[in-house]
Amino acid sequence: MPETVSFSAGVASRYATALFELAKESAELSAVEHDLDALKRALEASPDLRDLISSPIYARDDQVAAITALAGHMELTPVVTGTLGVMAEKRRLFALPQLIDLVQSMVAAENGEVTAQVSVPKPLSGNQVERLGSQLGEVLGSEVKKVKVEQTLDESLVGGLVIRVGSKMVDSSIRSKLARLRNAMKEVG
Repeated sequence: MPETVSFSAGVASRYATALFELAKESAELSAVEHDLDALKRALEASPDLRDLISSPIYARDDQVAAITALAGHMELTPVVTGTLGVMAEKRRLFALPQLIDLVQSMVAAENGEVTAQVSVPKPLSGNQVERLGSQLGEVLGSEVKKVKVEQTLDESLVGGLVIRVGSKMVDSSIRSKLARLRNAMKEVG
């Protein structure tokens, strides 16, 4: 299994690098990022699309026709449409989810953006997300131009937040504070 994961990651990396470079050369990074967001949502919403890109039972010509039709229907940029076509022709569509993540990371790095994964007990309002993003930007430093906040609901938190930016994590949840208090009480008694 690790060989399969490694192979898939290698394929995704090569196609992602090529797509990123083509988009950068043609000054279409934001359009490509928009296309990849739409493709990601389509993959999340459609089991049939996930099946099409991952199942070997579909003939090469059927995959090419389906992905070309999808790209036309979604009005994807020529660079994304071309990349999808080449991937289908080479039977490499299985790497599409990883390619999307890699290109989005490359575009974010190019734009000086970081993504903060925020676990919350209930959804934050738009204003709260905006304030949190600007405060995180101040804490992270001058090389970060924008912080994109992605919320995940975790009702077990009770209150507070758990914030992850890259390898850094800040846990200000009530759950973690209660756990620290419980450990402190065990040490005393």
